[in-house]
Amino acid sequence: MSDPTNSSRRNFLKTGTTAALAAGLTTQINSAVHAQGTDKLKVGLVGVGGRGSGAAVQALTADQHSELHAVADAFEDRLEAGLANMKATPVGDRVNVDADHKFVGFDAYKKVIESCDVVLLATPPHFRPMQLRAAVEAGKHAFVEKPVGVDGPGIRSVLETCKMAEEKGLSIVSGLCWRYHPGMRATFEQIHEGTAGQITAMQCTYNSGGVWDPRATREECSSEMEYQMRNWYYYAWLSGDFNTEQHVHSLDKMAWAMLDETPKTVSGTGGRIQRTDPKYGNIYDHFNVVYEYESGVKAFARCRHFSGSTNDVSDHIFGTKGRVDVFKHRIYDWKGEIVWRYKGPSGNMYQIEHDEFFASIREGKPINNGHYMSMSSMMAIAGRMSAYTGKQLSWEDCMNSSLNLSPESYEWGDVPARPVSIPGQTQFS
Repeated sequence: MSDPTNSSRRNFLKTGTTAALAAGLTTQINSAVHAQGTDKLKVGLVGVGGRGSGAAVQALTADQHSELHAVADAFEDRLEAGLANMKATPVGDRVNVDADHKFVGFDAYKKVIESCDVVLLATPPHFRPMQLRAAVEAGKHAFVEKPVGVDGPGIRSVLETCKMAEEKGLSIVSGLCWRYHPGMRATFEQIHEGTAGQITAMQCTYNSGGVWDPRATREECSSEMEYQMRNWYYYAWLSGDFNTEQHVHSLDKMAWAMLDETPKTVSGTGGRIQRTDPKYGNIYDHFNVVYEYESGVKAFARCRHFSGSTNDVSDHIFGTKGRVDVFKHRIYDWKGEIVWRYKGPSGNMYQIEHDEFFASIREGKPINNGHYMSMSSMMAIAGRMSAYTGKQLSWEDCMNSSLNLSPESYEWGDVPARPVSIPGQTQFS
């Protein structure tokens, strides 16, 4: 199905912000309507998969005067399954989506945005820049799942959109949920206060057995586009590759430790060892990337999806006075003695981010996570680009990259699949 308004991401990324900025005053007035009040907030969900459905339940839990009013997905079967799951939860009585507010297709997000006050964006990452832009232009607060893009043009667009949101007084809350975890917040406060001394190196690891296997065969799909969309995780144009879609959480903690300073250079390797079957699309199954900062600090990042292998999801930060075990919320001196540990409550970070999101709307005190969610997503994209090309890249190279992974159009027909990248042969652009 063609997008009747021709809002392909390629065309979208070329548009300006004049009309949206002209509407800024009106939007600021509208966004204040729900502040301090108990009037109903209509929530819209774009992307009714597992993460999207979970986010919607957390949103309704966060604000008892909210209701899920409209939903959108590329596929009707996914939409109906997600709605059924949400109705079976403790907040199911506020899942009030009638037939007229169920939207299917590539442009369905526009209709959700028109219908709601608050929008939850949980589609495959490729669509995040265009959908966030549409939400902010319409004056809607947005929860934005991670990552927020899959290429340089997408990230540049999101940065521009989030600046627009700030000018309009809209809340933008990121799905980089560790920044909302009480233990993590306390740990990074200690890092920034210098309890471990000056940072000298960092290491983050996301080694696991992988995620879901491809959900559909080509024979079960009516087109190549449907096949790739249903198996979106395995196509770089949709997911950004798994180091971007998943490992971004680890990289975000490295960025957090560095007060969101961006690295100077990126140098990575990667490839496919286990996931070599064509059904796994064109993504890698392992990456090793080194990020070097202006000060000389290096962050060593590794991630892989190997079944039957030892898993390791951990983050470590090394300083002049000691080291930080990030997940244990502990800081050790160089004799191995614990000099600080977190003893407070844990808390559900997924719920906390929505609690704070909706509180910001009700109180008229906007939250804007736009800068760090964009920079952390770009760290992951930069690592992928370095590994794909086999080149050491500067941060400026990556941020200014012209590589746009968008298809020529959004239609249920043929769509070419990029070949698996080969370091030394795949060119940087």
